[in-house]
Amino acid sequence: MNNIFRTGAKASLILLSSALFASCGQDTQDPGLEYAPDMYYPVSYEPLKQLEGNNNAINPGGLNMRVPAANTIARGKLGFYTHISKDSAEVAGRELSNPLRANQKNLEEGKVLYLRFCSPCHGDSGTGDGLVGAKFKGVPNYTQGRYAALPAGHIYHVIVNGRGRMMPHGTQVNPEERWKIVMYVQQLQKGKVDVEADTEADTGSLVQDAPNGPSTNANTNEVTGTTVHPTKDIRSN
Repeated sequence: MNNIFRTGAKASLILLSSALFASCGQDTQDPGLEYAPDMYYPVSYEPLKQLEGNNNAINPGGLNMRVPAANTIARGKLGFYTHISKDSAEVAGRELSNPLRANQKNLEEGKVLYLRFCSPCHGDSGTGDGLVGAKFKGVPNYTQGRYAALPAGHIYHVIVNGRGRMMPHGTQVNPEERWKIVMYVQQLQKGKVDVEADTEADTGSLVQDAPNGPSTNANTNEVTGTTVHPTKDIRSN
């Protein structure tokens, strides 16, 4: 009886092992046996799926996903586009200008963003006395020397690409937030810590395709906020 049990156990183990090995095929793209595949594979084209037999006859290579056309710029974002290389901050200072309005709201948001991302090194007043700046030394003082006269485009470029020991912040703040930080930094250059909007210098947006400034219908964080009417086309104003 024991021999029969041992023989049966060995046979079962061999069958189970064979089944396990057979289920591990060489094709890494093979999902194996699927239950009700029609629930997973729709007839229509889906941009995030590229299945065999589900190819778009119009797109190159039958791809369902298409990349934007070359040199495409999102609506209302023309003023945020820059072709300047990462090593050309001086060129950026000459060619780039802030497309945002220098109003109280933008400056206040710029101050919040500055305190969040920049003050650890540059200090609350921009004098380079932040906790990190005090430890590593060499952090620029916005109120002295050539730093007090750096143009908006130069500051924006350095925020995006970094310079010297300063690492790039392009992935941490979006283009609109960068220009708001620039706006506040230019107040610190004048030794002004408190937000003071210069209404005379508020000439409005410099972006030709967005008369009232960059698009505000894109979701951002609590600092930048969103428009009351997220689906409203501001270009018609």
